[in-house]
Amino acid sequence: MSVSEAPVLTTWNVDPSHSNFEFAVRHLMISTVKGRFTDVKGAVQADDGDLTSGKVDITIAAASLDTREPQRDAHLRSPDFFDVEKFPTISFRSTRVERASGDTFRLVGDLTIHGITQEVALDVTREGRGKDPWGGERAGFSATTKIKRSAFGLMWNQLMETGGMVVGDDVKISVDIELIKA
Repeated sequence: MSVSEAPVLTTWNVDPSHSNFEFAVRHLMISTVKGRFTDVKGAVQADDGDLTSGKVDITIAAASLDTREPQRDAHLRSPDFFDVEKFPTISFRSTRVERASGDTFRLVGDLTIHGITQEVALDVTREGRGKDPWGGERAGFSATTKIKRSAFGLMWNQLMETGGMVVGDDVKISVDIELIKA
């Protein structure tokens, strides 16, 4: 590809008030606890004609986690889990975007949690694009993946009397993101 054929990238900023970054993990092997992060910043750079040329850069304040239970949130922020004093941010930096089919993509990148970086792949669906009432342009996407929290050094657990663990290792991540064209 010559320089004149290089993709024209447009920057889209995360609209945190219209986006959700959520996680779910098994508790006591009988139920699922869900939480979210409320302080998220970032941008997507993409060519309107070819989303596979896109780049994603997201930073999350780890202390902004919310599971609707203050005591649990304090424990999750502690050195037993996220250790937010030592590791204040969670980040995702894309390395490539692959077209799956239609409006679905596979977004691959480096996820850093608790100071440990692992490659993860998210299944992404383009949800829509349009003008807002104030003249801006917006786009929406949803994404899901599953990670092992132990792969990121989040090892705390307790063995239950019945032989299972208090906290599951599999963490489901779900993102609904609204972007505003810069």
